[in-house]
Amino acid sequence: FGRERSIKPVANSSGSNLGERWHPIFILIFSCIYPAVGLYFHIGETEKKCFIEEIPDETMVIGKYRTQLWDKQTNAYLPSTPGLGMHVEIKDPDTKLILSRQYGSDGRFTFTSHTPGEHQICLHSNSTKMALFAGGKLRVHLDIQVGEHTNNYPEIAAKDKLTELQLRVRQLLDQVEQIQKEQNYQRYREERFRMTSESTNQRVLWWSIAQTLILIVTGIWQMKHLKSFFEAKKLV
Repeated sequence: FGRERSIKPVANSSGSNLGERWHPIFILIFSCIYPAVGLYFHIGETEKKCFIEEIPDETMVIGKYRTQLWDKQTNAYLPSTPGLGMHVEIKDPDTKLILSRQYGSDGRFTFTSHTPGEHQICLHSNSTKMALFAGGKLRVHLDIQVGEHTNNYPEIAAKDKLTELQLRVRQLLDQVEQIQKEQNYQRYREERFRMTSESTNQRVLWWSIAQTLILIVTGIWQMKHLKSFFEAKKLV
């Protein structure tokens, strides 16, 4: 994928323990500072692209996209024709369909998460006209905004007649609320991981007990079988 803006991961070198010194709260703050993902990717006419986005519950998500078609004459990507559109499909962590809608060549979709976890966002072309693609590829620019960054603060300030200080306080309150949601989501993930670990440990324990019982029963049966064999041969 090409990216309009990306955050590069920190390389994990053997001589550095920088990652061990990072407190989880810093990671949480960075995730709140950079919640918007901007990227572009290429798809064919019948190709489908899906993305996984981890979202806390009761969080608004806004996605914006625009499409471009490859032009052989200019050897460049140009804005798509009005007849070309995209189909957006969104599923929650329980694979329940949240949104399934047809959009135009440029579009904007919005949804609110009600279940914390990994949400699947899929896009594919809704065009059945091969002439629109003409063997080329479609470039899709996608921008996803999560949480308080979905708010249009200049519009809110104009609507509620807020001063600069009041607007800043409003932004900070929204950021604190988003951090609380992120913390609740991390606690939810930790609880699920703990339940999975306990369930796995319990299954391992019962499997070990079952193996031990099978070995004991097999040993008793072998001893009885050997005793019967020796008695039949009058060796005992």
